[in-house]
Amino acid sequence: MLARLAANRFNEIRHIFRQPSRAFSTALNYHLDTPDNNPNLPWEFTNANQTKVKEILSHYPSNYKQSAVIPLLDLAQQQHGGWLPVSAMNAVAKIIEVPPIRVYEVATFYSMFNRAKVGKYHLLVCGTTPCMIRGSRGIEEALLKHLGVKRNEVTPDGLFSVGEMECMGCCVNAPMITVADYSNGSEGYTYNYYEDVTPEKVVEIVEKLSKGEKPPHGTQNPRRIKGGPEGGNTTLLSEPKPPPCRDLDSC
Repeated sequence: MLARLAANRFNEIRHIFRQPSRAFSTALNYHLDTPDNNPNLPWEFTNANQTKVKEILSHYPSNYKQSAVIPLLDLAQQQHGGWLPVSAMNAVAKIIEVPPIRVYEVATFYSMFNRAKVGKYHLLVCGTTPCMIRGSRGIEEALLKHLGVKRNEVTPDGLFSVGEMECMGCCVNAPMITVADYSNGSEGYTYNYYEDVTPEKVVEIVEKLSKGEKPPHGTQNPRRIKGGPEGGNTTLLSEPKPPPCRDLDSC
C-alpha cells in the first residue's frame, strides 16, 4: 500500500512539472532534471561578474563565505535572465565552499529567487491586504488578460511574465507592482516600483516596456509626490522640534 501511495505521489509530481507554468515560482521545493535545467550543464559567472563576486565576498570574513549566499544567488539570477538553474546554484555552492544543499535551501525558501524561467520583464503584483483592498486582483487580471498568459507563464516572445509578491512596503501608495528588468543582463538590471496603479495604467506600462521605453517609476498618480497625500502636505510643514528628553548633541 505504501509503495502504491509513493508511486501515486511521484506521478503527481511529474504531472506538475509537465505543466506549462506553475502557480507560484516557489511552490515546488524539489527539483527534477530537464534538458535546460540539470547539473550537467556548464555554468559560471562572466568575467565582469567574477569581479563582482570578489567584491561581494570582501564584505564577509574569509571563514564566513557562506554569508554571501543571497547576494551571489541574486547576481547569478540577474546573469541568467531572471531565474536560477541548478547548475548556477552549484556554482555558488562551490564559491562559498558549502554542500550544494545549503544553497538549495536558501533558493527554495525566498520567493525572490525564481527556479523556473521568467520573462525579460518579470511583473510582480503585490497581493498583501492593503493592495488587495485597493484592487490588486484587478491589476493582475488586467495584466494576464492583456498579455494572454497565466500567472508565472512567459509570453511567446519571452518578454513578459506575471507573478505575485507579498508586501513590498509601499502600502501608502497601494496598489503597486514591481518590474524586474532582466532585458540587459546583470549589467543593466533594474528593479523598479510602480505605485498607485490602475488596470489601465499597468497595461500602458507594459506597452511602453514592449517598445523598449522606460516608463517613469514611482507613484503613477500625478496629484501625489512620492508617498505624500494628494494636493500636498497639510501638516508637518516645518522642521520637527528636537525631543525634550535628551540632548542629541551629546550622542
